[in-house]
Amino acid sequence: MDFEHLQEQLTPIVREAGTAIMEVYKQPPEATYKGDGSPVTVADEAAEAIILPALAKIAPGVVVISEENAESHALAAPDMFFLVDPLDGTKEFLRRDGLGSFTVNIGLIRDGVPIFGIVYAPALDRMFCGSEELGAQETTDGSSRSISIRPCPAEGAVAVASRSHRDDATNAWLEAHGITQTISTGSSLKFCLVAAGEADVYPRFGPTMEWDTAAGDAVLRAAGGRVVMPDDKPFLYGKTEYRNGPFIARGNA
Repeated sequence: MDFEHLQEQLTPIVREAGTAIMEVYKQPPEATYKGDGSPVTVADEAAEAIILPALAKIAPGVVVISEENAESHALAAPDMFFLVDPLDGTKEFLRRDGLGSFTVNIGLIRDGVPIFGIVYAPALDRMFCGSEELGAQETTDGSSRSISIRPCPAEGAVAVASRSHRDDATNAWLEAHGITQTISTGSSLKFCLVAAGEADVYPRFGPTMEWDTAAGDAVLRAAGGRVVMPDDKPFLYGKTEYRNGPFIARGNA
């Protein structure tokens, strides 16, 4: 897989998906709800309608597991596949709070490991890309820079935590590790803030799906970080129903 070529091809696609999302964002918030109670909007569907045909052309033959394509969830995970969340952070999107903590996510998995990811926050115009060969980069306002995890601050690690899904287990983990400084945000931006050296660790004990995490996970790993289970075992992809368990995404914390 030519990651540089893949990044060049996907960059305009995720920007187009982001533009479609922002067109809906200008309108009054409206959602329907899936069987699991999670919201879905026309923005999710518009972004997916852009991404899936593009992936079919860019990487024909590579299976795509996408959040809004329920039929794909029944597929067994092959050796290599894409995980797509066309609008990650739908609850933040519906809030219309001006924080812009929602993203477009495309991750590529090989042998259970995320090897490429692209995350775009259209409301913030922040795009993060990462691969095992190219490292990690952020593009903002047309300017790109390499990013990497930072040394843990002398005054203590800063954690990033879910805004909509923070739970008692997360609070207990933070307390047990003496972490008192936290940044609250939504979507896969949490991985990207650690990757960019703006935070040091992201503990997650609440439920997530693999399409929620794959792209940001790839960016973080490319920036020198790691994602593991709470017992420090490897955090892998292609699990049953593409459902994640708890994980800790960390830089040098």
